[in-house]
Formats: sequence, structure tokens, C-alpha cells
Amino acid sequence: MDVDISILYRINPDQAKQLYQTVGENYKETILIPSFRALIRTITAQYNAQDLYTSQRQAVATKTRDELAQAMTSRGIVVEETPLRNISLPANLRQTIESKLQAEQESQKMQFVISKEKQEADRKRIQAQGEADAQKLLSQGLSDPVLRFRQIEAMQKLADSKNAKVIVVGGDGKNLLIQP
Repeated sequence: MDVDISILYRINPDQAKQLYQTVGENYKETILIPSFRALIRTITAQYNAQDLYTSQRQAVATKTRDELAQAMTSRGIVVEETPLRNISLPANLRQTIESKLQAEQESQKMQFVISKEKQEADRKRIQAQGEADAQKLLSQGLSDPVLRFRQIEAMQKLADSKNAKVIVVGGDGKNLLIQP
């Protein structure tokens, strides 16, 4: 795995004299870069390749900055930031990780679809129960006299229409003749 990371730093003006006297002008090659490399190896070893490639990039950068800043402060070097620019994995490992991530996304999508379908089934079940309850109430309130009265009202409205001539309703031995 190749890690491309930078160091943004500055020399603490109050400690610059001490840094140059104790380490010299090549302080970068003497203490900063070797400490940085050792720290990166230690930190990245704590994570698996998938985490470094995906979700933990910022955590690695933050941890690197904090630990390097702590190590360099006493030397007079102020570490501002350690941006993690790129992590390159071998092609087969990268493809494996990407395939796994895609499978996880598809699984999450299917779980969402299943959840949505369950909600729709619950909605339909509730709607059907409401309609069944309404039908039950309606059937309890309907009796033969009420139905007969509603039938007469409907026929009267039909008879009152402009196209009606004569309406004969019956068949049960009780014929009803309505004329406009």
C-alpha cells in the first residue's frame, strides 16, 4: 500500500535558535521526516486496508497530526496539518474492497425495498380493515324497511328525470308504479 501524506508545519520562533543549535539546519531530514515515517507506519498498521481506503482516512490524518504535533512541539516544530492526499492499494485488493462495498450497498438497498414493501402491506391491511369495519357498520344499520325506503327514493329521482316515462318496480308481488 502506498500512502501519500503531507506535513504542513512551521518553526516556533521562540524555539528556532534551540532547534538550529541542537539539530542543525537539516532538521527536516534529521528528526521531522524520520519521526513522521515511523508514526505513519505505526498508525496505518492499526487499521485494515478497507478502512484506510474508505471510512477512516480522516481519522488517520487527524491521529497523525496530533501525535506528530505532540512529538515535535518540544523540538520547536509546530505541526499545523497532515493531509492524507492519497492511498493506493494493489489493484486486486482495491477491486475486492470495491466489490464488497457494492455488495453492501445492494444489500442495504434490498433491505430498504423490503422495509418499504412491508410498510405498504401494513398500509393496505389497515385500509382493508377500515373498509371491512365500515361495511360491518353499514350492514348493521340497514334493514329491509330502510332498504325499501332508499329504493323508493332512488326510483322517485329516476322518475323525476326528463327522459322517464313510466317506471314499474316489483317482482316480489308488491308492484310500485311511478309516473312523472
